Amino acid sequence: MPIERVRRDRFDIVAEILESARGGVIRTHVMYRAKLSYGQMCEYVPLLLEKGFLEDVTVMRGRHVWHVLKTTEMGKKLLKNLRSSELIWSMTHTA
Repeated sequence: MPIERVRRDRFDIVAEILESARGGVIRTHVMYRAKLSYGQMCEYVPLLLEKGFLEDVTVMRGRHVWHVLKTTEMGKKLLKNLRSSELIWSMTHTA
């Protein structure tokens, strides 16, 4: 049985990035968790940083310094709104 591939829109991608960075993770983990290509990562993350939905935090773990992406409060509000509109949209199209 073939696997059905559903193309994600920009809002789905943004929501997955914000969701994956909620607790603070390195860029590679955002890329894997949100199922992004490197090109998508380079397109979306700088935009979300610039708009204030993500922040780049420097974290010390042991003797290592890590740059971690973390969803801001504004990003969490956007994520909540995206999920709400997604729910409303799905309810109106299943009836």
